[in-house]
Amino acid sequence: MIIRSRAPTRIDFAGGTTDLPAFRDREGGAVVSAAISRYAYCSLRPADNPGVRIISQDMEQFVEARNIGELEFDGNLDLLKAAVRALSLEEALDISVRCDAPPGSGLGSSASVGVALLGLLNRLQTLRHSRQRGAMSRFALAELACQLESELGIVGGKQDQYAAALGGLNYMQFFSEQRVAVEPLYLSDDVLGELAKHLVLCYSGQSRLSGRTNEAMISAYEQGEKTVTEALRAVKQVAWDMYRALLAEDLTWFTELMNQEWKARRQLAPGVVTDKMDQLREVAVASGALAAKVCGAGGGGCLLFYSGSDEETHLKRALEAAGGRILEFTFDFRGLQVWEGQ
Repeated sequence: MIIRSRAPTRIDFAGGTTDLPAFRDREGGAVVSAAISRYAYCSLRPADNPGVRIISQDMEQFVEARNIGELEFDGNLDLLKAAVRALSLEEALDISVRCDAPPGSGLGSSASVGVALLGLLNRLQTLRHSRQRGAMSRFALAELACQLESELGIVGGKQDQYAAALGGLNYMQFFSEQRVAVEPLYLSDDVLGELAKHLVLCYSGQSRLSGRTNEAMISAYEQGEKTVTEALRAVKQVAWDMYRALLAEDLTWFTELMNQEWKARRQLAPGVVTDKMDQLREVAVASGALAAKVCGAGGGGCLLFYSGSDEETHLKRALEAAGGRILEFTFDFRGLQVWEGQ
């Protein structure tokens, strides 16, 4: 029997970084994001030999161990090892993972892989141990994925895991004591069509490590640096305003808020907006873009643009000519999916 799973990555419209523990535990965080059709995939195949084998097709890395107890955290696929150990499966496991999003893209791909793997392993649990262990909810899987990152010392928030597990467009609020509130945004077909048509996702070609960028932001916040503190509060306010703009289906306000988020985010830490990202934004604005947004923590990765009316093809060509890579996508409303393959 083969079990497969997939979980979407996400684009964040506003509020990223406010879901990090240092800020959310003091002031509460808020994020508006959308799951997209750039997926993390996991497959579990029948194993010929006992033990655990995990292969990352994207990173061309693999780990092997005689049992889950011998999986050591050494910097090589540690999040995947942690997921296997967390569910305490004793079966022989032959696991393969990959993701449609480029590594370090700022689309939450590592969290999507973690959620997809946990969903797959939980399905195996319910098939093999149905009397003792039931299926976990999507909220529980998202929270477990967050917990594993925290235990590994990864500095990250929670929006990626919940977007991967739940799918859709959501307004998320993050509080102390691990509380998360998720409100799905049910937009009209007209507005969803406008967003899908005019949003352009571009990979800068620069992979980034969100942990380093996040550490710099949070260190400055904890030290009370005024510029960073005010910028984080501005980012959170933009998320609240964007939530209201989408409920009102006011896309003019939406684009204005994307630009506000850009201005606030670049104040969070040096290098959040790289020279290459600045160059791509200048090209985009000259080619009909009305707004630009850094995806994730910044420091490389992807940029999200909102094109002018019927300017998206011209915009995409200009960005590619400037060295960007266009990532086509649609919105995902299903979130984590697990199935039995052939």
